[in-house]
Parts: sequence; C-alpha cells; structure tokens
Amino acid sequence: METQALKYPAIRNYVAGQPIDTPAAALLDVFSPLSGAVISALPLSSAADLDAAVKAAQAAFPAWSATPIKERVQIFYRYKTLLERDMKALADLVREENGKTLDEARAEVEKAVELTEFACSLPQLVQGEFLEVSKGVEARAERKPLGVVASIAPFNFPNMVPHWTIPNALVLGNCMILKPSEKVPLSAVKIAELLKEAGLPDGVLNVVNGDKTIVEAICDHPDIAAVSFVGSTPIAKTVYIRATSNLKRCVALGGAKNHLMVLPDAHPDMTASNVAASMSGCAGQRCMAGSTMVGVGAVDGIVAKIVEEARKIVAGQNLGSVISKEAKERIEQHIAEAEAAGAKVLLDGRHAVVPGHENGYYVGATVIDYVTPDMRIAQEEVFGPVLAIMRTNTLDEALAIENANPYGNAAAVFTSSGASARYVMDHANAGMIGVNIGVPVPREPFSFGGWNESKFGACDITGKSSIEFWTQLKKTTTKWNPESRVNWMS
Repeated sequence: METQALKYPAIRNYVAGQPIDTPAAALLDVFSPLSGAVISALPLSSAADLDAAVKAAQAAFPAWSATPIKERVQIFYRYKTLLERDMKALADLVREENGKTLDEARAEVEKAVELTEFACSLPQLVQGEFLEVSKGVEARAERKPLGVVASIAPFNFPNMVPHWTIPNALVLGNCMILKPSEKVPLSAVKIAELLKEAGLPDGVLNVVNGDKTIVEAICDHPDIAAVSFVGSTPIAKTVYIRATSNLKRCVALGGAKNHLMVLPDAHPDMTASNVAASMSGCAGQRCMAGSTMVGVGAVDGIVAKIVEEARKIVAGQNLGSVISKEAKERIEQHIAEAEAAGAKVLLDGRHAVVPGHENGYYVGATVIDYVTPDMRIAQEEVFGPVLAIMRTNTLDEALAIENANPYGNAAAVFTSSGASARYVMDHANAGMIGVNIGVPVPREPFSFGGWNESKFGACDITGKSSIEFWTQLKKTTTKWNPESRVNWMS
C-alpha cells in the first residue's frame, strides 16, 4: 500500500517516548467516515509488541511512582494548557476519524480538558489518613499505585474516553498502555505527543495499536495489574471475564438502552429540544443517547414538537456521520424492521446523502412512533440517530419498560412534577438519572458509570470513584515509645 499518498502518515506504536516501527505487523486501513476514503493505516501489533511496551512501562514505573504527586500533577497542569492551545487541531482530528460535527468534536476536547483539571485536584483528594489509635501507637493509610495498567478505548470518543483514564491513572503514579480503537487511532498519537511535550517521562504512557489480538494479550499479560475497557456489552463482558480470570482488576463499560420518560406535564419546547438532541448528538453513537422515549398518556403534542426539532437536524450540517458503512447498513435495517413490524416512521433518515460527500456514512435523524417492547429496535442498542417511541398509560408502566431492559446506564424523566421526578429517581434501575435532561452525564468530580449489563466491575471509571480503582491501600502502624503501657490496642 502506498502510505505516502495517505492524508495522514501511517500510524506507529508509541513506546518509551518514541514512535516505533513494527515491521512484522500487517497494516489495517483507517477510513474517514465523512468521505469513506482511506486516510491512514495502523499496525496490527502482536503480543510481542505489547510486551515491549509493558517492559518500557515497567522500566519507567519506579521513578514515576516515587515522584511526589504534587510534582506529577505539574505535568498535567502544563498538559491542560497544551490541550487548550491545540484545541482546533485536536477537534479536527476527532472530526476526521470519527465523523462528528466540528462543534461536537470541540466539545469532546473541552471535556478532556475538564477531566485533566480534575486529575490536577487529586493531591487534595488522596492525602491519606492518620490517627493515634493508642498511646504512642499511630496508624496511617496511604494510596499507592498499582504498577502497569491498561486502557482499551472505543471509537465513539477518540479524545475524551482516553482522558477518562490517562490523567487519573498517571497522576496517581501508574504507568499505562493505551490501546485505541483501530477505527480512530489518530487522536491517541497526538495525546501521547502532547504529554511528552508537557514533560511526561518516557515510558509512563505507551500506545499499542491493533485489533482484538492486542485486547486479548492485554487481558492475559501477567505484568498488567488493571484493565479498563469501554465498548459494547458483549465485548465488555468478555474482557471482564478474561482479565479477572487472570487476576487483574477490571472495570468494563458496555452498551445501553436509555429510556426518556415523557409525561404530559413536561415543558413541550424544552422536552422536544432535549429529546431530539439526546437521540442525535454524536450521530447517536454514545452510550448516553436517549434512543428510546416512553410517552406516558397524552403526549401527541410533544411528539409533534420532537419531530419538528428533529427535522432541523441535517446530515452533513449539524449531524455527523456514523462510523462505518456496516454501521449505516445496520442502523437502516433496524428502521426497516420496525416499520415492517407495524411501527410508524414519522421522520425517515434512511439513505441520507451529503453533497460533496456522497460516499460518507450518513444516517439522517429518524423518529419512529408506536414501537412495542417486543420489537428488536426496542431491545437492542441501535447506536445511531434514531428515536423509538413507545406508549404507556402510567408512569409505573414506563418504569417497568425501563427496568426490564438488561442495561442500566441512564434513564431520564421529563415532567413539571417534583413528585414524579422523585419517583423516577427512586425507582429507575440505572446508574445515571436525568430530570428534564436528556444526556445526564455527571460532571467532575462525580463519576461516570452505569449498572447491570452496562458496567462490569467495581468502581466507576472517572471522578472520585476512580481513585480506588487505580490505587491500592497501604496501612502502616508505628510505635516508638517502649515505656508506654502495653494493652490490647498496642
């Protein structure tokens, strides 16, 4: 393949502070979903390539973990300014490899800045504990890093999701292997380069590219202490089982089927704009997308407003592409099956074409009414800009639909009633709840993570909860005064 003709140079692994060649590795094409064109290529690394990265991380760990956290965090203060400096270039990369709109890509990088800011606050959150537990006897508890850890990132947020793990894990003293999605490797290269520019020592962050071979090798590697994963539920479950069977810590985030419960007393305009944005933002390719609305009672007027808002969402303008040709075909098949099963397509986004990007992977905003719980579109994660609307008579019936689904990422209710909102907050079986908010993503320092089939493992992946995942507790008891009376506590 003539990689010189590609828009971006062929991707290389990043080990011990340098891009390295993997001459034995086959190359995989990287496509831009905006145009369908090949824009780069990446190496399908082997287990031996991973092992070289792990050895580099092991070599860096003693000095990095011994560096005081107040000094480690200075690197991330500098890194934050570099993210802000290169905001446009980073957003352009996200748009190119993922297909987001430029505004969405910029928002993703802005969230990465916020995640880095939180990591800079960690010295104030991991001070440890100290207590004189008996006369002359002192007990101390301190958080210590695990060693070499790994982060396996998905395609839908090439810049943000790596920042769910990199800043916190590294500030807490670990060294990391990052495995980006083979569909979106460009952002990972830039992240590694900027961290090096900020002063991160060589080997503290290493990037290894590849497919499921590397994912399996990460789960199996005896010198990797913990693994984080973000992706689909079937693969999350497989990664969790494989990693923990090899005695590693693992937090694996999977898919979702989030329900937006709309009551008749909901504010029509606010509800319509929120629901439309929730189902279509990032082309619906996010685990927090409101892919299913449950209308409770007389909500025809609100549904009409949702369709009106969704018509304003135009592919190629304020709606990005989906990730691949296969994804486009799968999403459109979901729509066709629902229609054939008796659902009513109120707004049809199939066969969307963007002038000048006729080979891009676009699906237009789609609204489907009168979906029933037995339809496949009501049960499976569509991961596209599609809203499936179901109807119920009562809020309890709506909650029964939400709670019957195997996932537990997010749920939301749109209402003007505080009592109804509280009822949903108390009874929805999901880890993140929204009230009049279609995408209830917690802001730092609150952590991100769902329940049930949406997350496997203890702790959340971001926020304060992540501290426990990326560290282990060391307890020390000391006594220096032999003259003190000894009792059962000393």
